[in-house]
Amino acid sequence: MIGFLCPRLGSMVIVLLVLIAAIFALQQMSPVNPVRIKVGQSATQKVVEAEEERLGYRDPVVQRYFNYVGDALEGNLQTSLHTGQPVATDISNFLPASIELVLAAMVFAVPLSILLGISSALRTRGSGILRSSLFVLAAAPPFLLGIAGILIFYRNLHWQPASGRTSIVGAPSGPTGLLVIDGLLNGEPNVTLNSIEHLIMPAFALALVPAVAVGRVLRGSLIANLRAEHVRAAKARGLPRWKLVLRHCLRNSAGPTLAMSGLMFGIVFAGLTLVETVFAWPGIGLYVAQSIPKGDFPAIAGVTLLLGAAYVIINTGVDILQGLADPRVRE
Repeated sequence: MIGFLCPRLGSMVIVLLVLIAAIFALQQMSPVNPVRIKVGQSATQKVVEAEEERLGYRDPVVQRYFNYVGDALEGNLQTSLHTGQPVATDISNFLPASIELVLAAMVFAVPLSILLGISSALRTRGSGILRSSLFVLAAAPPFLLGIAGILIFYRNLHWQPASGRTSIVGAPSGPTGLLVIDGLLNGEPNVTLNSIEHLIMPAFALALVPAVAVGRVLRGSLIANLRAEHVRAAKARGLPRWKLVLRHCLRNSAGPTLAMSGLMFGIVFAGLTLVETVFAWPGIGLYVAQSIPKGDFPAIAGVTLLLGAAYVIINTGVDILQGLADPRVRE
């Protein structure tokens, strides 16, 4: 098992270092001078040069790279140009909202993908309608689903709130930063219920494409396993089809499904900015969307590094889970 884990953990570290190097290189190519923005457009060239010297922008590029890597490993992601605060501080303020949204999206995506995969493989009644409906909805990009949801369920039906995390003034902000949990911990179930109402539309818009993609892979893998010799033998003994899936096919189908699930996190992270912007959700997606027009590269780089690192770590974890689910992967 150690021989299986070590190469994957080593690869993860290498990929993270390459990611930091790529972000550093993009920052060097950026036409925006962060020092000029910091000291003000009216500052003289001498003042700009003195500040560049103080901040280390005039050091050799290799030295700046190693300084950047060291700072990133310590959690120092430079200072935002439009908030004036450390990017790490901004991220810590915006991140809980994004974590809550992603977790809510998983609550939608996991059951939907399993339902789609198993019902389609078993060809249960109504599975064709379910599959066709999900495929049609998944064909639309997340931001379009969000806009359609606002028009239908907020403007016309008045069933759901249109934006934000909660409509309750003075909602608790701790200890976890997740309003659904904090409402319960602070004895305010109305906050929990209200935050769930605000989560439904953005979470569904974020979850639909990954759910359909994973469900299709699960369906294909289950159908392939149902044709295996040992499954056909069990079927000949009179074992019901649903028991064949649960006992003999589901675990063998976990490998491809987990692999697709890891890849789909990239789709979720990519859609985070659009969905949070549409629903005015105060997460890191909205934070980076507000940073782009201002040319705030430290903020953009910090969020990119965070999401990139999360994607690499999640896929490493998925790779390890594949080995646990299917011993053949460890060979």
